[in-house]
Amino acid sequence: MTGFRLDQSGLAPIPGSTRNLAPGADPAQVGFSPDGATLVVTDRATSALLAFPVQASGALGAPATVASSGPTPYGFAFTPSGTLVVTEAFGAQPGKAAASSYRLSGPSPVPVSRSVGNGRSEICWAVATRDGRYVFTTNFADGAVSRYAVSADGALDLQDATAGLAVDGRAGLRDAALSGDDRFLYAIDADTRQIFGWAHDGHGALRPLGSWPGATETLAGLAVG
Repeated sequence: MTGFRLDQSGLAPIPGSTRNLAPGADPAQVGFSPDGATLVVTDRATSALLAFPVQASGALGAPATVASSGPTPYGFAFTPSGTLVVTEAFGAQPGKAAASSYRLSGPSPVPVSRSVGNGRSEICWAVATRDGRYVFTTNFADGAVSRYAVSADGALDLQDATAGLAVDGRAGLRDAALSGDDRFLYAIDADTRQIFGWAHDGHGALRPLGSWPGATETLAGLAVG
């Protein structure tokens, strides 16, 4: 991992910020906590979460390493209040997809809800609403978007395993993102090079809008303004 600063001239590497993960690591996602004080990495190889304190210089301190509540931690999302929701692919076992929630104690993630299953398969990415009430997750193996509710104390509750469907039972859904006003959710199907969209009513319900083909062969992630 290497840190960069963003200024008027663009991106510039932060001296001394490069950190190597352990040999054999298989990281899935990296991201900052809402306050920017902690950088979290999910490591599928060891089923662990690595939480690096961010120093004033932008360099990273020694990480706190915490065992994931479930195997194969993958994507994650922070709610605005700091609850960390991590997806767990369970080694791609059919029907074993789950998500867990954590609160940060210093830089260290402390479990709140452990491995809340959704009955789907190969859960991938997660995105939180601006109010922090909901987290949507994509399930790569079966084309479903699941909805979890997040309580004020960080507890996680599965509300709808199939809140949204691309093509039920078809593999391909990967990264997802909400529009800045939370009104629309988009997800990519990298296998068929499509983008799927749903309207969000602000209370967790999704209404399908359709799909749009023509994405590049190298489609991997998306960002929505």
